[in-house]
Amino acid sequence: MGISSMWCVTVLSLIAFAPICLSHKIDDNEGNLYPQFYDHSCPRAQEIVKSVVERAVAKEARMAASLLRLHFHDCFVKGCDASLLLDSSGSITSEKRSNPNRKSARGFEVIDDIKKALEHECPKTVSCADILALAARDSTVLAGGPNWEVPLGRRDSRDASLSGSNNNIPAPNNTFQTILTKFKVVGLDLVDMVALSGSHTIGDARCTSFRQRLYGQNGNGRIDTTLDQSYAAELRTRCPRSGGDQNLFIMDIITPRKFDNNYYKNIVASKGLLNSDQVMWTKNEASKKLVEQYAEDMGLFFDHFAKSMVKMGNISPLTGSRGEIRRVCRRVNHF
Repeated sequence: MGISSMWCVTVLSLIAFAPICLSHKIDDNEGNLYPQFYDHSCPRAQEIVKSVVERAVAKEARMAASLLRLHFHDCFVKGCDASLLLDSSGSITSEKRSNPNRKSARGFEVIDDIKKALEHECPKTVSCADILALAARDSTVLAGGPNWEVPLGRRDSRDASLSGSNNNIPAPNNTFQTILTKFKVVGLDLVDMVALSGSHTIGDARCTSFRQRLYGQNGNGRIDTTLDQSYAAELRTRCPRSGGDQNLFIMDIITPRKFDNNYYKNIVASKGLLNSDQVMWTKNEASKKLVEQYAEDMGLFFDHFAKSMVKMGNISPLTGSRGEIRRVCRRVNHF
């Protein structure tokens, strides 16, 4: 700890070779991120975020997973800078239009409500990027998961990256190595990958994201052999070979809205819904061992998840004079 390293990595995408420079802040204070950041400038900030998230999750339990996912999809593209929240305008093409986000990313109205409340309480003070980080933590806790102190002090970007969103976010049908590489590019390791995947314990997935496992992942028209066959037959009833792309399926068939370790127990039983879930059990010994440990010890999973969330929240934050504090999360400020 106490080390701030910078490096430039080259990300191999399906479309192009794009050099990307990333600064991965390990030490909270070196990155100017610390839990007490708003203690004087907006002392009720965390309380306000929590109250709005509580209302949203009480209205719709699924919203907890949606808000948690927004933080993931933001941080994997250009760092945790709220670029995901920008709508298309002028030179900005919104990340909401990318394959991982289109027709699936949701919860933006809740973020709008939080921002509106914070602007009323303390104008031009709390960043949209910090709102995403706090909402992700509060959603996890409300669903029964672990709590952690959220380092704060991020600022908001003035641009977005549609190509980054399309290429950098781990996809359900990616190979194990591709997923791990996408984590390593942003400074996260195999433990982070397996622990953070546990957020699927409260998520839903669309038919289109796992259909290939039901109808010939290997081009043979047969069910993926790493998927429990009776479970697959059940999935086929609502996820047909064609059509029904947006049909939703819970990712944890035991306790779908409770943040616990049943997601890992499902994987051990060959009932991981997404290919990206199941490959952690079938394609790598180190990840298989972690899946097994988390399935047996929820406390260990919670501990690792909380630490990995802090680590993920520290991916290339904009601090100091970089970026801005957006007054509305959907658009940049106009001076």
